[in-house]
Amino acid sequence: MRRILPAFGLALLSPLVAEFLLGDFPLTSLHFLLLLAPTYGGAAVVIREVARRNRLSWPSIVLMALAYGVFEEGVMTMSLFNPDYAGLRLLDPGYLPALGIGVPWTLFVLALHTVWSISVPIALTEELAGERRTTPWLGRAGLAVAAALAVLGAAATTVFSYLNGFFVASVPQLASIVVIVALLVVAAFRLPRGAGRGAGRAPSPWLVFGVTLGAGAVFELHTVVQGLPVWVTVVALLVSEAGMAVLALTWSAGRGWNGRHRMALAGGALLTYAWHAFFAYPLVPASPGVMLASHVILGAGAVALLVAAARRAARLPQPANQDR
Repeated sequence: MRRILPAFGLALLSPLVAEFLLGDFPLTSLHFLLLLAPTYGGAAVVIREVARRNRLSWPSIVLMALAYGVFEEGVMTMSLFNPDYAGLRLLDPGYLPALGIGVPWTLFVLALHTVWSISVPIALTEELAGERRTTPWLGRAGLAVAAALAVLGAAATTVFSYLNGFFVASVPQLASIVVIVALLVVAAFRLPRGAGRGAGRAPSPWLVFGVTLGAGAVFELHTVVQGLPVWVTVVALLVSEAGMAVLALTWSAGRGWNGRHRMALAGGALLTYAWHAFFAYPLVPASPGVMLASHVILGAGAVALLVAAARRAARLPQPANQDR
């Protein structure tokens, strides 16, 4: 049990971050965690185990996380193509008739899954695992169980989403999603394995943390400030996403990059969700008092988890050319 505990923790942390810390569900709906864990947690565990078994580096993990996001929103919920998903008209701003998507929603929701649903929980759980950070946590049987749960969770989410509106994307749209997911997974396996180092030195973890928090604020701008022009939203999303991708790749190639830097990246993203929750509208109705208490408790929990992971990273020896 102790050997598989990190995988179990990741399976629960992924939906906790993805839905509860985000502000979609209050703590009074914590029982939904068992329903969400197979989908989010199963995918996070499978992605992490596959990456570590094949000695893939962090850019590959992020690509597979993006593949998961494309599959969830393109096939499981079909929110990328559904003009009235959950009655929210998410595609109206920046709608592209030729592709049948809304540009702001596509950029936004795919980043949510890539960063927060998968990458951040993996980073935190791995750092808490200490010396076992990059080693597989599951045997073949455990990985098979995790994969089966992920498939069952995906199937349940697909059925639930269909029954909540009876929308089905077109065959070309669904086929394009399958192709994109396959290409992303292939690309993840084709990337260099290992942590190449550049000539420069990695910046201070505090600088990484501050910049990540700032990028998170830009990313969430349109969710806090209502009525922004579509072009402003698109530019903010592109700048924050592309900017952080370039910075993370550049920083992580520098000398001295280590676990404290990884926690600075993950922590900036994690606390972005924590403050954003206070501006969110829950999917499950709850009183203002319950929602406020949930945001405070979950936010405090996120800070405590981040501090524990950062302290664990600081105590561990840092190899000269460790995996990113």
